[in-house]
Amino acid sequence: MKTLKALLLPAILLLAWEIAMHVKNVQSDSLAAPSQIAIAFKDAMLDGTILSRTAETLRAALLGLALGGGSALILSIILGLVPPVARLLQFTIEVLRPVPSVALIPVAILTLGFGYGMEISLVAFSTFWPILIYGHAAITNIDEQMLDLAKVLRLKTFARITKIILPATLPRYFVAFRLATAVSLIIAVTVEIAANPLGIGYELMQASQSLHPDLTFALVLWIGLVGWTLNTLLLFAQRRLFGPAGVAFGIQQ
Repeated sequence: MKTLKALLLPAILLLAWEIAMHVKNVQSDSLAAPSQIAIAFKDAMLDGTILSRTAETLRAALLGLALGGGSALILSIILGLVPPVARLLQFTIEVLRPVPSVALIPVAILTLGFGYGMEISLVAFSTFWPILIYGHAAITNIDEQMLDLAKVLRLKTFARITKIILPATLPRYFVAFRLATAVSLIIAVTVEIAANPLGIGYELMQASQSLHPDLTFALVLWIGLVGWTLNTLLLFAQRRLFGPAGVAFGIQQ
């Protein structure tokens, strides 16, 4: 029932859009009726264009997420466990963190050229920061009694991380991971639109420049659907993994 209610407004808007295009008999290089968009989407799916391009985008996005997220996870633990290192790197982090990934495209092209390497590096840079910031904050907010218990038990560093720190911070890390996943898709598509001849973003730019509004809108909607699917899968995993902990940290919305 909730799903039907959520789809009601989009359905009404699409119907009104379709009727307006036919009643006014609009012939445009920048607009297309929903029925035309649906046909263009079907054709692109049947010839494999959308799926192959989406696979290219997801490859870059997920590899960049793994590289950036993994690095951020390790560094956030170091910063949380060794305050002098956190103080030493604070200025560097605060200077680099606000830099937009799009601003680094010329630098990435200059150093890495076009292709997966450039796109993956920019996605990794973008996804690094939310996981680092959330993770460091999570570790610094761990209950002191838990850390004192680790000292009493004389746990070594690896045991402290696996038995105390990670179990206590995983729900917050999952918040960061969900955010970083959305960022990875956004950056991958943006890089493809702006500079990289790969993926769904490049296909979207080609459709726009070729004055195919039906395919252009179809690809935009498809990108949104891909993002929604990723978020839905992460929400499902979150509920299975954390349950009440997810509610406590406000991440089951």
